[in-house]
Amino acid sequence: MKSKIKDILIHYKKILKDNNFDTYSLDVEVLLMNVTGFSKTKLYTDFDYTLTKEEFEKFESLFNRRLKNEPIAYIIGSCEFMGLNFLLNKDTLIPRGDTEILVEKAIDIIKENEFKSALDIGTGSGAIAISLAKYCNIPIDAVDINKNALLKAMENAKLNDIENINFIESNVFENVDNKYDVIVSNPPYIRTDVIPTLDANVKDYEPILALDGGESGLVFYEEIANNAHKYLNKGGYLLFEIGHDQARDVVKIMEDNNFCNINVLKDLSGLDRVVFGNIK
Repeated sequence: MKSKIKDILIHYKKILKDNNFDTYSLDVEVLLMNVTGFSKTKLYTDFDYTLTKEEFEKFESLFNRRLKNEPIAYIIGSCEFMGLNFLLNKDTLIPRGDTEILVEKAIDIIKENEFKSALDIGTGSGAIAISLAKYCNIPIDAVDINKNALLKAMENAKLNDIENINFIESNVFENVDNKYDVIVSNPPYIRTDVIPTLDANVKDYEPILALDGGESGLVFYEEIANNAHKYLNKGGYLLFEIGHDQARDVVKIMEDNNFCNINVLKDLSGLDRVVFGNIK
């Protein structure tokens, strides 16, 4: 196999395309950029660059992982979210663009109300908490039951020069003592029986702990909403990311727990994605 960039782009894109990878072109480009340190522009302006033996062997190793459906973000160990860079490992869910809708709404609410504190439940990589701390400049508490995920979140806070986050190992509110103006969460919300049917790149690689929302998919919405009033200041907001078919159920859960001004936001595909409301 020739190891010039142009030959690699043609050959390996075809392999992924033939194996029905929708992102075949971008995947090969990202792996090449990771191996060579080139920008995307440089890949195509230095078409005739020949990879060293070490670079080519590394590329093939990474490519074979992708061919087994491992997500690109895990292969290269990082991804972009809200304009920031986040490191990932097997204990952290990959932050997705849909979650930016949740974060952007939380930022709007915090700024409009001049709120001074927030809690992120199930922080994982820290993507939500770090984004709120970065763009709102308020103290954030971030909790997760997974100690290894918290260690990665701490690393990401340092990477993004964020100091105003307190990371807490906690099962939801178990080790939380403060009250907040905003509570935000992207909890596990996939029904247990659905997980085996998910795409291989999700069910085989992403942490089940961050996916499994119990038999109904609503376990964490119920637990958080049932207890949130103890941890919210007067007029405080609760914001959830939801599965596309969960809006009605989550709205009812919040109504049953005396939240008001409840709204549902859609994602860029027109699917229900965020539910939020406040307490009186």
